[in-house]
Amino acid sequence: MVPAPAEPAESSEPAASAPPDVLHAVENGVSWITLNRPEAMNAVTWDQRERIIALLADASADPDVRAVVLTATGRGFCAGADLRGGPRADGERVAGDVARMIRRGAQRFVTAVLDCEKPVIAAVNGTAAGIGAHLALACDLVLAAENARFIEVFARRGLVPDGGGAYLLPRLIGPQRAKELLFFGDALPAAEARAMGLVNRVVPADELAATAREWAERLAQGPTRALALTKALVNASLDSDRATALAAEATAQELNMTTRDAQEGVASFVERREARYEGR
Repeated sequence: MVPAPAEPAESSEPAASAPPDVLHAVENGVSWITLNRPEAMNAVTWDQRERIIALLADASADPDVRAVVLTATGRGFCAGADLRGGPRADGERVAGDVARMIRRGAQRFVTAVLDCEKPVIAAVNGTAAGIGAHLALACDLVLAAENARFIEVFARRGLVPDGGGAYLLPRLIGPQRAKELLFFGDALPAAEARAMGLVNRVVPADELAATAREWAERLAQGPTRALALTKALVNASLDSDRATALAAEATAQELNMTTRDAQEGVASFVERREARYEGR
């Protein structure tokens, strides 16, 4: 009789757990949100989207968070959507299922960035394709590594752009250039994206994290509520007539003048000293 194999000895070492697919840390007033599926070029899953949406909402509500950085590990920033693991409808698809999925998924994802009450910086470390490109372009400031690329892949797959692409691009670069990117789906190198106005600055890859940290910590030392109101005014202005925009501006300034930071800013000017903002 062949003896049965011995039971493996129990180990006192804890079982290694897989690293989280979204890394998060708060340092010096900055919420760092990092996509962490480098083996999939950070194609974003439904669970990752929900986690990032929650972290952006938390950043808005947390007075100790005064800026946000979105970035990723590995060679890709975000290669688009990975729909595996998302909600599945039971039975036959009915009219409205796709639209509902887009509203609940890609559109909520991008809107969470646009509506975050803190400045959001994209540190684009590699390819940003599809919803990944829209995630980056929804941010308030975009830093890109020299090797980064932006790709509107939708038409190449026979799809209409989603996640706000046809809303964001014309507002950033005008309708003609937006159509060129959306119709052809060609890869746009970081330097060309900067020349078009899609990117604020292009830096060597090994300087990306340090530059993002410098920008974010500078924002985190600023008048947080004034920056939130400024972000809301600029975003709304693209859809407003002049009278509406000016009325919103006056209201925003009225609200802002109730903050301690606004009072500190005025006092520092009168006293000819550097302002010390607390984010309140």
